[in-house]
Amino acid sequence: MHPSARALIRGSGVGLAAMAALLLAAPGRVVVQTAAAAAPAAPAGPPGPAGPARSAGPARPAKPTPRLPDGTVDLGGNGSWSLGWITNYERQLIDTPNGIENVPFLPWTKAMYDYVQKTQNAYDPEGFCLPPGGPRAFGTPYPAQFLQQKNRIVVIFEGGAHVWREIFMDGRAHPTGSKLNPTYFGHSVGHWEGDTLVIDTVGYNERTWLGFNGFLHTDELHTIERITRPNHDTLRYEATIDDPGAYSKPWRMAWNIRWTEGQDLQEYICQEENQFLIDLKDDFGEPFFQPTERE
Repeated sequence: MHPSARALIRGSGVGLAAMAALLLAAPGRVVVQTAAAAAPAAPAGPPGPAGPARSAGPARPAKPTPRLPDGTVDLGGNGSWSLGWITNYERQLIDTPNGIENVPFLPWTKAMYDYVQKTQNAYDPEGFCLPPGGPRAFGTPYPAQFLQQKNRIVVIFEGGAHVWREIFMDGRAHPTGSKLNPTYFGHSVGHWEGDTLVIDTVGYNERTWLGFNGFLHTDELHTIERITRPNHDTLRYEATIDDPGAYSKPWRMAWNIRWTEGQDLQEYICQEENQFLIDLKDDFGEPFFQPTERE
């Protein structure tokens, strides 16, 4: 039985109210999710209906993409990427029209998705302060920074249990068999295709959800992420989800992330002030965590 399916009996995680509390637990952070940051870029087309007339100067041209001395795109700088709260992957699809009916669930993952909606995300593993893993890390609303080195790229996430992710850029292959130890972020290798960073990842464990709204996966999950910086203030994130244990075919989603100049990462301790876990009850109305009995 897939571990996440056991949530039908007990569950493991936290819901909307808890997520709001966790967001407030980070001092000094105001999470802003704009439509431009959340939605995939739409193809150019005719302008929509005109709004009220008002005077405005010409739009400022976007600052150019920064580059390292060797010409490689610089994914960092004096600031950080303000990740948006991406809660509905069905609104980020890029190969099909948006809509939950276009996500290629297998029967068990669709049943689990429906269960998560009925329980209002009450058993989200990230609410236990476990790492988000995979693409979800780029949709958890705390800042992130890229550290580019010769043979690897490290992504540091302020939120999601204050974790980091290592992407090997030295041409190595994925380990196989018993050498591939399943982890929250899996084993990632990357390379540049022009100005696009391509990240290939396998070896995920089954202790995470792909997304806040209950997109589950198995340890067969294989992701291909494509990251570009089309201008100084925009990061374009795209992910291909390939998991034959959970979905009938691969599918893709994407969103934009905005740059905040001068923004540093702060200390964020997910476990602190997480009152929701103390009050959490299972599907039978019993406390999820039983008090420790003293001898």
